[in-house]
Amino acid sequence: MSDDLRTRLTKQLEPVLISPDPRPQISAYHDMPYALFRYDPTDELLLRKELSLLTIRLEQAGKRVTRISLAECLEEAMTAVRPLENWFELERQQGTATTIETIHSALSRRAPLDDLVAQRMPTDPDPLTDVVLIHRAGALFPVYRTFTLLELLKGRVVVPTVLCYPGTLDGAAGLRFMGVLEAEHNYRPKIF
Repeated sequence: MSDDLRTRLTKQLEPVLISPDPRPQISAYHDMPYALFRYDPTDELLLRKELSLLTIRLEQAGKRVTRISLAECLEEAMTAVRPLENWFELERQQGTATTIETIHSALSRRAPLDDLVAQRMPTDPDPLTDVVLIHRAGALFPVYRTFTLLELLKGRVVVPTVLCYPGTLDGAAGLRFMGVLEAEHNYRPKIF
């Protein structure tokens, strides 16, 4: 699987991101200049390494790269509700299902994930120079689906953005988050 990841990243996605204006090749929707880079969840560590190398190459090509970790956003949302160490006690006392619901609620209402991501977008964004790479989406499993995040970011993202998606393809455009959840077939962004 790792050769496939590298090939798709360097031969398909990278040339688009390095182009003078990546937006038309990333998305057909002007208010959604983002795409998905799908990878097998078992390749998470390889993806992180390859993203670091991609960041260097994009910066050498004159792009300003912003990386947004969804794991960091999740931590910020959870600590807005209670200290991290208290989440373990909550799970012991009320069970996994209640804890998942509480975390989902935090990401939806208390510290909305889309707001946390939007706050990390480049200041003074330039669609011809800026590239955003959103990674560590697996940290959201099983409490929050990335489909929801992308829908809520519609109209709020103005620069070429790629969400690194740990999952499997189901048909031509269906995606199974972490290769486990029911496939979501309503993704509009391009899948690399």
